Amino acid sequence: MTSSQTSPLSSSQPSSLSLTATPADALIDVPRNLVVRGAAPGAHVTLTARTARAAGVVWHAQATFVADADGVVDVARDAPVSGSYRGVSAMGLIWSQVPEDGKSRDVFPQPVMAPLLTTVVAQAGGGESSSVSFTQRLAAEGVTRREVREDGLVGTLYLPPGDGPHPAVMILNGSGGGINEPRAALYASHGYAAFALGYFKGPGLPDYISNTPLEYFKKGMDWLRRTVRPAHDFVALSGQSRGGELVLLLGATFPEAVSAVIGYVPSALIHSAQNACDPAIGREGPTWLLGGKPLPHIWENNRTASWAPFDEGPPPHRHTKAMLTALDDPDAVERARIPVEKIRGPVMLLSAEDDGSWPSSLYSRMVTQRLAAHSHPHAVEHLDFDHAGHAIVFPYVPTTQLVYAHPVSGKISTSGGEPEANAIADERSWAGVQAFLAQAVAERAQLQGQS
Repeated sequence: MTSSQTSPLSSSQPSSLSLTATPADALIDVPRNLVVRGAAPGAHVTLTARTARAAGVVWHAQATFVADADGVVDVARDAPVSGSYRGVSAMGLIWSQVPEDGKSRDVFPQPVMAPLLTTVVAQAGGGESSSVSFTQRLAAEGVTRREVREDGLVGTLYLPPGDGPHPAVMILNGSGGGINEPRAALYASHGYAAFALGYFKGPGLPDYISNTPLEYFKKGMDWLRRTVRPAHDFVALSGQSRGGELVLLLGATFPEAVSAVIGYVPSALIHSAQNACDPAIGREGPTWLLGGKPLPHIWENNRTASWAPFDEGPPPHRHTKAMLTALDDPDAVERARIPVEKIRGPVMLLSAEDDGSWPSSLYSRMVTQRLAAHSHPHAVEHLDFDHAGHAIVFPYVPTTQLVYAHPVSGKISTSGGEPEANAIADERSWAGVQAFLAQAVAERAQLQGQS
């Protein structure tokens, strides 16, 4: 649901101060225009934003501005003089939010189809106040949600409004496991049949990533094709972190089934099970199986790899430091490289220069270099974000919670980055992904028309 209407001010407010938010109700990736009018010229105006997110936890941010000569504060134009963020940012009062309980990290509504409501209060120096609310949605009007528990698959299918056919995207999570419904809902809101497939830490699934068969994902792609009969037979893969490693590996392993690959903070290499391992197998045990056999990974027979830079010292730890030690053994690197040259479609990579989880910038460059060396005939795009960390999602969500306990191992780590840089990465990466997918679908349609 989208709208250009502003939320009305309460009639009980006698002041001349007014605050508007436009649009009042739209998708989560739509920026809002917050404007205060009626303040005294030069007055300090404080805006406080509060959003009740998952489990009812309230997140908040605050910033103080100076009204211009007309008594106006325009958040998209004006930088705050103090508060939760610096510089001009239309959605700074969202991405700079922190949880009032000091520990929550889940910023999406539960259930995903529910709206997020943010209330902003403007307080002027003279004591006048005004408030407004706006709604962010992951699912546009007409998007449908269907739980999938068939053919041994566990996931959720989101479909755009209308009969279709629609191009399709399969979404895969990283080492936290679970089912990435927020991203699937937003993909569906932009016209894609979106299948969020879980492979561990989900209903009826293993608790750990260890020994995950790649054939499971091929079954997921086959099911998606049979079920939605996608436009132009287009099925893209979108994955983050270990899911970014996975989508590149799937594109190389099942090239005939994969139309395009989108890797968020991906790896160029096959990794061991790491923090998401089955403790009985260990973090140096295999992650992926093919034909029942483990695929070689970077930690296997590696002469230089060491966990010490990650394990030792006070938390929060940077997992990247351990990953870099493994890259000093060139033979192990070559054995573990994902053969991305086998991918038969366009590839998009989104990486972060201050990635605390693993060196996604370096990994992405390794992928692009390998594709170039093999004269990859399809588009290759790489967006690398300065000062950003591992948690690249989409706009506009809080980006402040950098330190976390890994959902499987419990190890306290930092994902890296700075909140402002992470917010920029969220915004620009999503714009890039939408343009990449639109071009990939158009090229696929053109090729089909010529065949």
